[in-house]
Amino acid sequence: MAAEISPTPRSITPSTIPQKRALNLDDEQHVPAVSSPLNPDAATSRARKAPAREQREKKESLKKREAKGVDTARSATPDTQITTKKSKKAEKPPDAIRPLRYYTKPPNPSDFDPPRSPLFNPILEKAHREFNECFEHISNKKAFRYTNCIADPSFPSSRWFRQTEASPFHPRFSFQEASSHILFDSTGRSITTEKGFRMARANVAAREGRWYYECKILSGVRKPSQSSSTTSDSDTASGGHVRLGWARREANLDTPVGFDAYSYGLRDVSGQKVHMSRPKDFSPSNESFQEGDVIGLEITLPSLALHRKVVEGSYNKAVDVSDDLDPHPAAEAPDIVRDRVPIRYKGVVYFEQFEYSSTKDLEELMNPSPSAPNAAMAMNTASTAPPNPNHPSVALRTLPFSSIKIYKNGKLLGTPFKDLLAFLPPASKPAAQQGARDGLDDGMLGYFPAISVFRGGAAEVNFGPDFWCPPSDLAVPSINGYSTADNDTDTSDAISKEGAVGARALAPKDPATQKQHTQGKNSRLRGMGERYVEQIAEDIVYDLVDEVDFWILDAAEGNNADSGAGGAEGGAEAQTKGRSASIAAGMGTPVGIAEQAGMLGGGGGEIKEIVQEEE
Repeated sequence: MAAEISPTPRSITPSTIPQKRALNLDDEQHVPAVSSPLNPDAATSRARKAPAREQREKKESLKKREAKGVDTARSATPDTQITTKKSKKAEKPPDAIRPLRYYTKPPNPSDFDPPRSPLFNPILEKAHREFNECFEHISNKKAFRYTNCIADPSFPSSRWFRQTEASPFHPRFSFQEASSHILFDSTGRSITTEKGFRMARANVAAREGRWYYECKILSGVRKPSQSSSTTSDSDTASGGHVRLGWARREANLDTPVGFDAYSYGLRDVSGQKVHMSRPKDFSPSNESFQEGDVIGLEITLPSLALHRKVVEGSYNKAVDVSDDLDPHPAAEAPDIVRDRVPIRYKGVVYFEQFEYSSTKDLEELMNPSPSAPNAAMAMNTASTAPPNPNHPSVALRTLPFSSIKIYKNGKLLGTPFKDLLAFLPPASKPAAQQGARDGLDDGMLGYFPAISVFRGGAAEVNFGPDFWCPPSDLAVPSINGYSTADNDTDTSDAISKEGAVGARALAPKDPATQKQHTQGKNSRLRGMGERYVEQIAEDIVYDLVDEVDFWILDAAEGNNADSGAGGAEGGAEAQTKGRSASIAAGMGTPVGIAEQAGMLGGGGGEIKEIVQEEE
């Protein structure tokens, strides 16, 4: 019998079944080494890295601390929260935006004398006037602007110099803001040239409100009665040409008004409007401006508060439904910052400052790039959209409620321009060069009366108050305030006696005058001559604010040497609040500022050293 093979012994089943361990997906031992079609994310989860350890703060060794002279005594762990609070208190408050101060040589005794009048060299006679070449004066060129200044012992903190005016002391063409080929009469109100189109701007600018001036064509397109029946059309225009309008500071002086995006002009031929060198008809009659005609130009600009909303990007058409020309007086006003340095040119001292220059966006608007397939597609893009108050580019934003009206011999011809381009920074920028700062308003940005003449053309401007053909709603200054041109009887004697504009308006006599009376001073149509007086007052206030601002800064730095950072913090805070409030209130002359500033000694703020060179 075969031997019986015993079976393999069976393992004994345990009496208790062990519990299953919870599956941890983050545990790498449960993840297969090779991904499968059923689990494609296995390799990714396997490659998941462990969280990085928190970096410990490195402490300097004992030897390094002993080398630096730091106390090596062990102390408790510092409280980071307390340290942070102390560091925040120790932070210096941001400095107020202020003009730069330059270290200059002490003024000469002659610098305290008023600036001399420009020298004239007679060139020709035209229209019963003698026209002269203005020489030995500095011209605005090479991205710089020059204004007259004078040394004043009451302004030591401003390095002794303040702004002033040169004779003749009335609104006129600026001798600096004109092409070198422009010829002036003795009053500075009439111009001509023997060259091609050359421009001259006035010495007064419109920034907000309604303003008016007149231009009489002395020599230009001649009337048919002045030429014989045998003359040709070219002979009829032998008196030259005149273009007139409004221009910003960026406008080129060697071009006609309306040549670029910075000016709005009118042609004497057919009375066409011109902007960016594109003449267009605006009047149904297409009347030419001929010799002897008086052309009135009225500009309307919204308030500076609304203007700043436009350039800051906060303008809302649904909310800002008014030009806000007569807002309530604010406690603070935006800073007027003028970075300027006194220089000497042929024995006369001038302020030199950076001039605002043309921007690429407006140059592209004037000469569009042909890269777009067609004009319709180009206008649909945001960068090439037409100018509007909410344009992505600040330079292409327009001013709501702004316009230019034209009158001919007292008759309204129409409104050729609306929605003028904004001019407040950052819409206006200085040329990109060392030392130039963007976003600053020097108080002289705006639209200037501008006239351009061509080969014998001559024109005379009238800024008031005695206009040749005033509009019916022009507010005429009188001893008691304002009255309209149509119901005013004789205000020349009153104006000559008072000299200044009153603060109260005359009692209205009709509904139209009543409406004008309730609108306020800025809503009235006024002559540019009044704006000239306001501009002089603003320059005085700005000079006083700068002087007090620098004096406070010197005082803060003097206190800082005695009391530490607390004095500087208090002085800077008072200065920041005081500068804006001073501009809004129109400060008076500080008492004893020369003596107090002399006791402090030393200049504060950012002072740059320059050398005055006499050419």
